[in-house]
Amino acid sequence: MSMEDATADAEGTPDDHGTLYVVGIGPGLPEHMTLRAKEVIESADVVIASSLYQEFLRDDGTLPPEDAVDDDGVATREDGFEQEIVRSTMGRQIELARAAFDHVREGKDVAHVSGGDPSVYGKSDLIFKMAEEDDATDVPIEIVPGLTAALGGSANVGAPLCNDFCTISLSDKWRGWDEIEEKLRAAAISDFVIVLYNCWRNYEEAVEIVREERTDDAYVAIVNDAGREDAGRNGESHFITTLGEAADHDDKVSGMGTSLIIGNHETETWRNDDRTYLVTPRGGRDVDDF
Repeated sequence: MSMEDATADAEGTPDDHGTLYVVGIGPGLPEHMTLRAKEVIESADVVIASSLYQEFLRDDGTLPPEDAVDDDGVATREDGFEQEIVRSTMGRQIELARAAFDHVREGKDVAHVSGGDPSVYGKSDLIFKMAEEDDATDVPIEIVPGLTAALGGSANVGAPLCNDFCTISLSDKWRGWDEIEEKLRAAAISDFVIVLYNCWRNYEEAVEIVREERTDDAYVAIVNDAGREDAGRNGESHFITTLGEAADHDDKVSGMGTSLIIGNHETETWRNDDRTYLVTPRGGRDVDDF
């Protein structure tokens, strides 16, 4: 073993390595992105992001404009700093993870961009699994958190998550429907407020399962593109209904940007002159209990 390798083993990461940042940008618009996320992306040597996220990040100058990117995908910022901008797609995730490891070993900092929070149905787990499979324990990984749809959607409709809640993905790409059904039923029985992700798949079936354990008058919010205004796939919107009627509003469920917030037995409405909100008390219903 060389002296250099011995030093790396003793101290961890080799000095000549960069860092792989998995960065959550929240909904994607500048006002909902953390300063840390913005700083990491602006200073990274390589940025990996989907076309949609690149568009969001160019709006406020976090990424250079598209016309500043040359044919090799390299953009020169106003201060002369060069960044390689790589387009991410679902079918290239493994390839891009391996490429990111190589860039880090070359001494480059890499920002691998995820919508929402990278650890809430994002890219974090894939990066760690790929690092394990490729024996990439020499690659330093840092997770930069972001605002997830459950929190953005909750803010849009009031305060439905002020008591215990859980999130469940309805995508059966990674887990079988039997397991998803079991989780839905357990969450409903336990009286969690439930936030459903990936509602373009099986959302009517999910609602029917929860109805078996929860009353039909439980409140439900259908939220689209939370925090994205008109910049998302279908435009930001929210609609409040009940569990018994939720499956009748499939026209409100527009795709990947849709989440459902299913209230528990304590979730109630609060109204002012302009709109209706959902509120789940923390435990006591009286102000004196707080």
